[in-house]
Amino acid sequence: MPTIFLKMRSSISISSSTFLLPLFFFSLVSISPSLILSASVVEDLNNLHPPPDFNSTIIKNCLNIPSLRYCNYSSPLDLIEIFKSTIVASHLCNESTNPNCVETFPKIDLHSRPKIAPLYLSFTFFWKYCPLTILSINISNNSLNGGFPSHVLHCSQIQSLDLSHNKLSGDVPVQSLSQLTNISLLNLSYNHFSESKISDSHFFRRFNSSSFLHSGLVPDRRGFKIKVIVFLFGFPMFVILMVGCLGWICLNRPDFLPAVLRRKYKFTPAMLKAATGGFSANNLVGKSEGVDIYRGSVRDGSQVRIEIYRDEVSGEGRRRFTGECEILVQLRHKNIVKVVGWCDNRRLRAIVTEWTDGQNVEMWVVGSAPPWKQRLKILMGVLEAMRYLHEQWPHVGYDLRTCSILLSNNRQPLISRFRIGDQISNTRKIYKFGILVMEMVTNKRPREEFERGEEEFIEWIRMHYPENAHMVVDERMRKKGNTVDQATQGIGLGLMCSDLSRERQPTFDVIPSMMSKLSDLCRVPSSPDYKISHGGKGQGHGRNQSR
Repeated sequence: MPTIFLKMRSSISISSSTFLLPLFFFSLVSISPSLILSASVVEDLNNLHPPPDFNSTIIKNCLNIPSLRYCNYSSPLDLIEIFKSTIVASHLCNESTNPNCVETFPKIDLHSRPKIAPLYLSFTFFWKYCPLTILSINISNNSLNGGFPSHVLHCSQIQSLDLSHNKLSGDVPVQSLSQLTNISLLNLSYNHFSESKISDSHFFRRFNSSSFLHSGLVPDRRGFKIKVIVFLFGFPMFVILMVGCLGWICLNRPDFLPAVLRRKYKFTPAMLKAATGGFSANNLVGKSEGVDIYRGSVRDGSQVRIEIYRDEVSGEGRRRFTGECEILVQLRHKNIVKVVGWCDNRRLRAIVTEWTDGQNVEMWVVGSAPPWKQRLKILMGVLEAMRYLHEQWPHVGYDLRTCSILLSNNRQPLISRFRIGDQISNTRKIYKFGILVMEMVTNKRPREEFERGEEEFIEWIRMHYPENAHMVVDERMRKKGNTVDQATQGIGLGLMCSDLSRERQPTFDVIPSMMSKLSDLCRVPSSPDYKISHGGKGQGHGRNQSR
């Protein structure tokens, strides 16, 4: 049997007289020993070119061996493709460790060759003119992706095809596979093909189930049963778990829910615990009997003041507390701290308000020694809030102690503590404002510095007013010109308001004009044109205006 060689010379020219090998459907490239595998298949494809008489050689081959694959194409022969296929065949035959690539090319073996297997599969021109001598193709264990490599089926004479242990997916070309009449070994296992009723195909009946293990083609009945069992038992458990988790979130951390599903203004102990870092001592900013005040950060990042009441109350008390809080969240005034919500748990009750970085009035007066004009401005802001509550929420009571009135960042007073339903009369509210005025003038705390509290505090001021009023004015204000005279007028207003006699105590309608006149005194030098006087010691007090 004649053997025709395709030789590589230094000029890399090829003689057509040494091209064909009848054993093949085309001849293989025979490379001189010094150059075997010295160049990659890609380099050879780029560097080698068919000789001038290559066309006549191909025609002669078809006359001698009409069954050659390229001889059966109706379209004009693509000489470049045919030539390139001989280059690929030469390399692939050697890569597949065939014993004598000059004589025969019986198998393609690219098992576990992930670096080069995709390259050879990409040479569609080679598979188009697949040598007739190839009987076995093994491209297994290469982690190949994509669809079924249909072009390998051009090698219709093969007896064995192994594509197992890859990541091939999609549909298997059943019709094209059925044309492989000589195939006796087929392995498509361990891929991700689309499920197909291959049992309906006469072709696939020739192979046992081991050819399709975990290929995705055959329904995994055992796996299906497991999935059914998991679904029947797992899905209800999953639903129960999700309902349980959702229920827990709704009851404990509703702040994780979308805004439309949350109860507005409602806080839970778990939310407050998270906001305060587990009620950390580092976030505790105030403490009194039965009340702890924390600084916290809620889930949206805003800072809040959390006033927690540790005392236990009855169910009726909780309902009353909730009703009070529902009113507090509706209060809107620049001098009233904004209530953002509440917690009415059996073990913990709390009111949550906006946080302010400012001090309370007591700390501000003690630490900053503000002039009377600034103190008066604070009092006027408090009075505005009182009038708002008096006109729109008359049943809402409030705490006017200097330690309970906060200062905002722009030094606006904020009433921060409230009492609802205690039936506090207007007389009592005005009395508390009078005590606040005198606290601001004297820098004294009646409940801490006087044994009998406010009662003794008032008596102490009356003892010195009006002749020795300078004795009760905050000594830090005495050094500032006519401040003492102006503050003395403030003492007069305070004593009027703290007089519980209805005929002597000014009303909410009168107090604003009296405060305005006090404010006017701060803008002009002291004069006798206007005085708010208080009677002698123990003689009561009245209002005198001299023009």
